[in-house]
Amino acid sequence: MSEGSAAPLNAVPSSSFSPWAKAARLLVRWIERHERVDGLLDGLPKNTSNADRGRVQHLLFGALRHMGRLDAQVARWVPRQPRARLRAVLLLAGYELIEGRGDGHAARVVHHAVEQAKSLASPAEARLVNAVVRKLAASLPLQSSPPPGASAEDLAEFYSHPLWLVRRWLADFGADSTRALLHHNQQPAPLHARWRTPGDAAPAWLMPLEEPNFFDVFPGHWSEIESELSAGRLYLQDPSTRLAVDLLAPQPGETLLDLCAAPGGKTLQIADRLSAGRIVAWDLPGARIDRLKENLGRIRGVETVMIEGNLMDSAERILAARGLPQLFSGVLIDVPCSNTGVMRHRVDVRWRLQETDFRKHSLQQVTLLRAAAARVVPGGRLVYSTCSIDREENEDVVQSFLKASGGAWSLEAQKISRPWESNHDGAAAFRLSRRAV
Repeated sequence: MSEGSAAPLNAVPSSSFSPWAKAARLLVRWIERHERVDGLLDGLPKNTSNADRGRVQHLLFGALRHMGRLDAQVARWVPRQPRARLRAVLLLAGYELIEGRGDGHAARVVHHAVEQAKSLASPAEARLVNAVVRKLAASLPLQSSPPPGASAEDLAEFYSHPLWLVRRWLADFGADSTRALLHHNQQPAPLHARWRTPGDAAPAWLMPLEEPNFFDVFPGHWSEIESELSAGRLYLQDPSTRLAVDLLAPQPGETLLDLCAAPGGKTLQIADRLSAGRIVAWDLPGARIDRLKENLGRIRGVETVMIEGNLMDSAERILAARGLPQLFSGVLIDVPCSNTGVMRHRVDVRWRLQETDFRKHSLQQVTLLRAAAARVVPGGRLVYSTCSIDREENEDVVQSFLKASGGAWSLEAQKISRPWESNHDGAAAFRLSRRAV
């Protein structure tokens, strides 16, 4: 094997690699193939321990979260963007330097990155890693957050967000809120959970939040978490998810329709509010359907019906074939969106999102909202929700729908979670009421 070559990524079973090396290999795949990061993590070997899986995720997420800042620093010394393997090593080492862990940490990071580069990249590239990571170790501590009034370019580079997105948020939210949002997105996401059996006391390792039945999860309790998940008492979920369910206000005995239901977290929350009744959970066939099935299996005391199909194609026929009503007193549609409210959790969204996506999403969202409205009884309610913080996907969609309805629908209530204010995920929910005939 020549000095400039390296073993194929799949030359050695993945289970034999350290978490650092596994993270590097997943990062290479992300760079080369633009695969979704959650899908990459799901593909880790089944025998990966929880500790190793957590370390891989921590490193992978950290490198992607700070990619813009690190790439900009590396470009000062490497004029052409390195190939994927070398870039992955530099990003992971750079993230470890940003983390910082006391005296001698930088030297350890340099040494480890060089050793990893010898097998992941090549001996020649390992020498480049040695030089560049040493320079990163010297330059990164000198960087501080941009001062008040900083340009969009400086904010975008330091906080590792696309420049076009920072400019958009500055125009929509102003300088202070945009900086707070960027800072929020750079923090590792905390673990939140919903306690499903309020009649039972929650464990002491759950810290109550302001939102009823939601908790922060203290670290170091994964075995207890798994036990509570298996018992059906706990569900890992961000408090922002309650906004749409609050507005839907499920009443015991109702039959409700949950559209775009997968993976089923909100469906489960609706069922826990209902306690008795029926939920029809509907979504397109796809990879997330298995998660929906799993969550429907957690429901007790409420009848569940799952539909795999296209809401836009023969909804009446599909419902009739299942012996279901054509109209429902309450409908929730949690539409596909840009995910701008959940960037702390979905760290690669910022790099996958395109400026044109907002227009594309909003057109689809209006179409889906109209299709959902056709399933509501006169006098019934429809909740439209997103995990976007952008007006174009929220207020503008709702207003477009209301205007086109000619007075047949009205806006009753809305709730919006802004991450820099709530310290939870961003979300928006709107309850619309259909005029009684």
